[in-house]
Formats: sequence, structure tokens, C-alpha cells
Amino acid sequence: MAGHEKVRCGWCLKFDEYVRYHDEEWGVPVHDDRVHFEFLVLEGAQAGLSWSTILKKREGYRKAFADFDPVKVARFTEAKIEKILLDPGIVRNRLKVYGAVNNAKRFLEVQKEFGSFDKYIWQFVGNKPIVNRRKTLSEIPPTTPESDALSKDLIKRGFKFVGSTVIYAHMQACGLVNDHLVDCWRYSKSRQ
Repeated sequence: MAGHEKVRCGWCLKFDEYVRYHDEEWGVPVHDDRVHFEFLVLEGAQAGLSWSTILKKREGYRKAFADFDPVKVARFTEAKIEKILLDPGIVRNRLKVYGAVNNAKRFLEVQKEFGSFDKYIWQFVGNKPIVNRRKTLSEIPPTTPESDALSKDLIKRGFKFVGSTVIYAHMQACGLVNDHLVDCWRYSKSRQ
């Protein structure tokens, strides 16, 4: 019916996968370690690229990175990494692929120390989502003090491709931060 279309954040209107991602995932609190690892891999791969590029290759990443199982990814051999680097289903950046394998090892260390990656990461937002009241996309910052602190701690722990901008995107994706614009239907839903 005309006139009843949901109002969405403008960034997601480029293609159907983007709309689905916006409607079903972005800003929804995540408490599943595998999903956190997935977004660490994907956000790290995005560094310097558009999110739409990575989103379109998400299935390729899922296949190449063992359905985002950090235990399996941590065991990737040089031969496995070289095979992945030939896969057109991902962005074939050697540093990012090696970074993802490194991050799987660091991820497992965090799980061992904190019991889960989820317990570790949520402490950076006081264990509850930060819900922002932004009216325009230009009001959304690339980093925040929380993403700065998390990024700094991850780097100290040996993670790669976890600068504050990448980490803020991770926080948004995994619902640690809700940056849906105030007129977006997802913002209203999250406030209920």
C-alpha cells in the first residue's frame, strides 16, 4: 500500500541485501560469540572499502572462514590461507586474511580470559546498548570514546584491523550502539 512504506536510515536503500541487513541485524544486540567473530572478520575486511562491497561477499567469507568458527580459523595453515587468497568470493587482501586468522587466535584468548568474547566486549558500554538520538547521517561520528577504548584494548591484545573506526562499525553492527536515526522504524522498535 502506498504511503505505508517503513522509514529507514538512508544509507541502506541502495539494494535489497542492505535493506535486509538494516532491518534484521544492524543495531540489534548480539550476545553470540560466533556472530561477534563474524563481524570482526567482516569489519576488518571492510577497512578502506565500502560496507556494501563486503555485504555482497558475505557468503564467500562464510565459506572461506569456516562459517566464522574462530577455533577452526585459528588453525588455518599457510596452505589454507594461500587457497583462501585465490577465492574471488572474498576481498583477496593478504594482510586482512592473515589478520583474520590472527584475530581468531586472539579471540580465543579473550574467551578463555573472560568466559566469552561477549562478556568482554559489552563491558565497554556498561553492559547495555548506547542508544543515540541522531536525526541525520552526518551526526553519526566515525569513532567515540567507547570505540577508542575498545580499539586500544584490542590492539594491546594483539588484534589486527581493529582501529577505532572499524570497531565503532562493529559496535553499531552488533547493537552495542544503536545509531538508527530517530525517524527510522528500527529506532522506534528498539525503544519499546
